[in-house]
Amino acid sequence: MTLQKKLEAADKSFRNWRAVPFVQKQKLLLKLAKTLDKNKKSYAENITKEMKKPISQSIAEVEKCALMTRYYANAKNVLAPEKIETEFRVSEIHYAPLGVVLGVMPWNFPFWQVLRFAVPAILAGNAVVLKHASICFGSGKLIEKLFLDAGFPKGVFQNLEIGHSEVKTVLENPIVRAVSLTGSEKAGAEVASIAGKNIKKSLLELGGSDAFIILDDADLKKAAKSAAKARLQNCGQACNAGKRFIIQKNVLKEFLPIFIKEYQKYVPADPMEKDTKLTGMARPDLADELEKQYKKSLKNGAEVILPLERISDYEFNPGLMMVKKGNPVLQEELFGPLGIVMVAKNDVEALELANDIPFGLGNSVWTKDKKRQQFFIENLESGTVSLNKETSSDPRLPFGGAKSSGYGTELSLIALKEFVTAKTIVGH
Repeated sequence: MTLQKKLEAADKSFRNWRAVPFVQKQKLLLKLAKTLDKNKKSYAENITKEMKKPISQSIAEVEKCALMTRYYANAKNVLAPEKIETEFRVSEIHYAPLGVVLGVMPWNFPFWQVLRFAVPAILAGNAVVLKHASICFGSGKLIEKLFLDAGFPKGVFQNLEIGHSEVKTVLENPIVRAVSLTGSEKAGAEVASIAGKNIKKSLLELGGSDAFIILDDADLKKAAKSAAKARLQNCGQACNAGKRFIIQKNVLKEFLPIFIKEYQKYVPADPMEKDTKLTGMARPDLADELEKQYKKSLKNGAEVILPLERISDYEFNPGLMMVKKGNPVLQEELFGPLGIVMVAKNDVEALELANDIPFGLGNSVWTKDKKRQQFFIENLESGTVSLNKETSSDPRLPFGGAKSSGYGTELSLIALKEFVTAKTIVGH
């Protein structure tokens, strides 16, 4: 089937799908969740083969997809018509799905990123076409089959095996009414520009350089263990990974050795072994880019705490470096097993260091003091503030970024309203 025929099939399917009752759509989502559970081992093996994630983390990714799908399968229908009290006989808000939505999705969470976007968009009455990362076309095929096996009508979700050059063609097609992209700042700017020129809705979930702030009243052992996991899970290839560890000066000597000890527990190993916590990066060119950033950081004054040691085309022994304000690496995203340590005299300086970057995805703050927590809650420039835990997404809570980390909301009930038109009905 040609690309145009696939888009026409998506549009045709949307015309029927939009009229299916919300509760009927939810029943299909329950079947989809059960299918995820049933096939999680084979799905996980595919993920690991495609992008080298440890098999235990791939299984956890599929399980989280099932959890999220069940959340929406049992969610309140926030898209039901709302009656508004006015002097008119009829005054209501109706929510109408936009139509065919394009998803441009990355390789780092091949199932989660796709389903996190697609499930609420489809439940809202839209049809979805997917442009997956080139190394994850296998996952794209499996997800399309997943929807069909769960009983969704043909065309509601379709996988398009196209390159980056064809994204523009698809987005400019009048059939496509909106786009959701998870990816780099550069890719987001390009896609948003095309969408804007064509007056189409866009949702962007982009990069991050999240701060992990450890204050002097924190549980240092718990913080150190969480910090290592926050940086090195999925080999550091996560937009909301902890990347800059801002430590209050008076606990630096106590915290750093504990942190280093936890960090060194992550050693590259066979991704198919169930006990493996760290593997290599998804592609050699990504490892090349991380190595260049590391060397540039050192040339600009960064000090080595643990060297980033390359042991194969795509594997590293994880690195840590001490970085001071002004180093150009702070304006970039490190997408791999390399962490930054910074020192702050007090809460105010910790906040300044945390906010002094282009990104604003999610920050983590470690303090037992509720007043200190509130200071950071009110002043951190990010979509999420996590207290005494690493940043992670939760289906029940909105997920999105500020500043160059993008715009729009995924997850929670709010996501159901991302790709709909609020239609006013009013009169006598």
